[in-house]
Parts: sequence; C-alpha cells; structure tokens
Amino acid sequence: MLPMPKACAPASASHRPLAPARAARGFASLAAAALLCAGAAATATPPPSPRAARPGPGSASREAAALVIHDDRGRRVALKAPAQRIVSLLPSLTETLCELGACARLVGTDRYSNWPPAVRALPKLGGLEDAQVERIVALKPDLVLVANAPRLVERLESLGLPVAVLIPQTLADARRVAGVVGTAALGDAAAGERLWQRLDARIAAAAARAPAALRGQRLYVEVASAPFAAGEASFVGALVARLGLANVVPATLGAFPQLNPEFVLRADPDIVIATEAALAEMPLRPGWAGLRALREGHACGLPPPAWDTLVRSGPRLAEAAEAIVECLQRLGAAPRAQR
Repeated sequence: MLPMPKACAPASASHRPLAPARAARGFASLAAAALLCAGAAATATPPPSPRAARPGPGSASREAAALVIHDDRGRRVALKAPAQRIVSLLPSLTETLCELGACARLVGTDRYSNWPPAVRALPKLGGLEDAQVERIVALKPDLVLVANAPRLVERLESLGLPVAVLIPQTLADARRVAGVVGTAALGDAAAGERLWQRLDARIAAAAARAPAALRGQRLYVEVASAPFAAGEASFVGALVARLGLANVVPATLGAFPQLNPEFVLRADPDIVIATEAALAEMPLRPGWAGLRALREGHACGLPPPAWDTLVRSGPRLAEAAEAIVECLQRLGAAPRAQR
C-alpha cells in the first residue's frame, strides 16, 4: 500500500479553499472512512454472515436485542431498539441518516458534517483523529457511527458505547451501508435500498444527458494537490464510469493513490476535474501548463459545495453526477477553438 497522510478529515468540508497540505490531509480522511485512512486499498470488508460474525463488546448483555447489525469489522452490534440518540463521525454517514429521514435522531457529528444545514447546529465533536470522547459520552448516544479509526473505536467501546464501523469505499459499499444505517436507525433495511434506487435513477438520467461526443474521454480527477487522484477503484471512479468516461488512473494503483506528477503529464488526460482552487493553480506546476486539457480549457472546476457531493460516498452522489454532466455539456457545446 502507498503511504497516506495521517490526518483524517473530509476534503473541502469547510466551504473555503484549502491549502495544498491541508487538502491532502483532509481528503485522506474523507475517504478513510471511505478510503485512504482505511488503507488505500480498494477492497472493502464485506459484511459477515450472522454465523461468522464475532460478537462485539457488551453483546452478551444484549441478547434480547430487538435488532442486530454487522459492521465492516465483522462485529455484531446489538441494539435493544432502533437507535434514538446517534453520533455520526463521518459526513457521508450523517448525510445518509438524514436522507433516510432520521436526522432528528442525531445528537452530535464530526466537525466536517455540514449538510443538510440543520446538522450545522448540532454539537461538533472533532474528527476521526481528535474526537472529543468525553463530550461524546456526555451525549449518551445509543449508537456511534464511525469510519476506520481503531484507537477511537476501542476507547468508545471500553466506555460502554455501541459503535458501528462503516467504511463505504465503493458505490456498492455505500449502498450496503445505507441498508445498515436504515436498520440501525429505523429498523428498516429496505429504506436504504429504496434510497439507493432513487439515487441510481438520477445517476442513470444524468448519464443519458452526457454528450455522446465525450463518451470514452480519458479523465483525471484530482482530490488533493500532492497529487492524490480518484482512481477506477474508488466510488468516484465508479461514478464517472457510469457517465461514460474513462479514467487515467487504473484500479491497480488503488482507490485514491498519491501519484508522481510525471504520471499525470505522461497520461495527458482529455478532461480534468478538480476543485476550482486546485484547477486554478495547476498551470503553475512544472510542466502542467502543457497538459492538453488545461491548455484547451477542457476541465471542470467544482465549487466547494458541489465538490463535497463528489468526494463523500453518500446519497448526494447523484448531485455530483449532475454537476459533472452539466460541465461536460458546456465542454461539448464549446467550439474547439474556444477551449
């Protein structure tokens, strides 16, 4: 595995451009949860069968639980009833809860959860590496949703809190996680499937609007300026593939690999997607002004709110697909000489 930044914080979560170093650290967490902090491998841990699952701490005292979920560690998490007081420490999980109609059950979130607007008023409890454990305990949650943060999880469980570790690295993972969250919060696993059927329909509709002339174009999606890229193996890669685009970063490199800048120069992608701020500074990098996509304006710079929808493996990925297609339509309509 490639070495990854230590910090775990979703990229572009604060609606203002991040400095390159902070952006690299920031993206590493978002995806941790989804990705990088999970190890940069694109392989997610499948949910175990009930027989194979290992009981988590405190499960013996919950034998009469009304419902059981299995998290991405292979742990059985037993609840006496659908959770009424939930702490979410990952933006995509926060957004999934709210899209399922369970926003009112949130009692606190990580500092980066900022959608829907109602969650901004909730107590902010830090990030994966600096979570405020005492404050979490004081909120008396009956479930904590978290990504891959072993030390934090161990501490929370040692204090008697039920913890579910959910790591949505791919679109399929995100769909599965929605079912787990639906079960935990509503007692209804089918709620997650219904949500993702709606999401799929919107992505399919967006793909149908993508310009036919741009199908198969080779894409580079930069998620942090080190540079880190979204490869074929990531949920971002799967999304753009559904829009008919190819990816210059193969699955063999992992989900969100850190690349040598020379790799990008040699790949010379047809289209570049990044934040507005990153796109503006790319031509200043050695050799990058010669990239055909930058030279011809064949690029999509997303503002922070739209960028959040792309790099969070949750229910707003359909919005991300629509934003990308809108950009592709502009590129497809512009005469080549104006690019």
